[in-house]
Amino acid sequence: MTFHLVVGYGPAGAATARLLAGQGHEVRVVTRSGRPAEPGIEHLALDAANPERLTEAARGAAAVYNCAAPPLHRWATEWPPLASALCAAAEATGAVLVLLGNLYGYGPVDRPLTEDLPLAATGPKGRVRAAIWDQARTLHETGRIRAVEVRASDFFGPGVTDGGHLAARVVPPILAGKTVSVLGDPDAPHSWTYLPDVAAALVELAGDERAWGRAWHVPTAPARSAREMVAGLAAEAKTTPIAVRQLPPAMLRLAGLFSPLLRELREVRYQFDRPFVMDASAYESVFALRATPVEEQFRATVEWWRDRSQRLTATALKKV
Repeated sequence: MTFHLVVGYGPAGAATARLLAGQGHEVRVVTRSGRPAEPGIEHLALDAANPERLTEAARGAAAVYNCAAPPLHRWATEWPPLASALCAAAEATGAVLVLLGNLYGYGPVDRPLTEDLPLAATGPKGRVRAAIWDQARTLHETGRIRAVEVRASDFFGPGVTDGGHLAARVVPPILAGKTVSVLGDPDAPHSWTYLPDVAAALVELAGDERAWGRAWHVPTAPARSAREMVAGLAAEAKTTPIAVRQLPPAMLRLAGLFSPLLRELREVRYQFDRPFVMDASAYESVFALRATPVEEQFRATVEWWRDRSQRLTATALKKV
């Protein structure tokens, strides 16, 4: 049994912490607000952008997993101090730094995305993501830390609610047999990374020194369009057929006046207006993890959302 520190407790942080705890490891989770302890998981409230406090929390850890991220509209100001604190904690403690990344840093590319592509994004969020890895990689190459970045496409699966394009805005209408609205072209092929596979990749690469010093793409099922994903979920939920329509650009612009998230998504809108396909063959040529079969993804996702709906309904009834 070893000690691991997980920063952030959103969908990816929670899945990673629970996977580690299930493997028998000692797990500490850092968030701003903290949470009650869970079996095998200690929760600690602190600001992870404070390098001294984060270093103290990471003492003795085999690995530090960063699964935290500021709100999109605050990336430019809040990511740099958080990234610096993570690197400082890794250097002071000797823990392997495992960064959960995404695909923003590549920018628009007219081919499947592979890890050897340059981080050539010109938008502010893409530049921030590229800078985070550049900082960690430089420290790794100079021998000051051991670091790896694990990049995923849009999250999909149990536990993915806010921020997932196939999440709260899409799955509940599917379960109710209603029309679904999606961003961009509903027929453009798109890579959707299954959340449990994200956690499994983070843990696998943290413990294998062959992975350190570079970025890897999480094994992901073959790209499917939003329409195909909706059809698969609807078939599992037995609510087919479901109509799928594209959210009108004018509506998105109007909504962006009131929603910081939608306003910030304009920078990466290209990911949904044309094919956006991630290639994880490099990972699969070296390591053991493979993408969960998509039928299993659909089954687990529908079950999770149905259970969540039942729990929310039961809670509401208790308050009546």
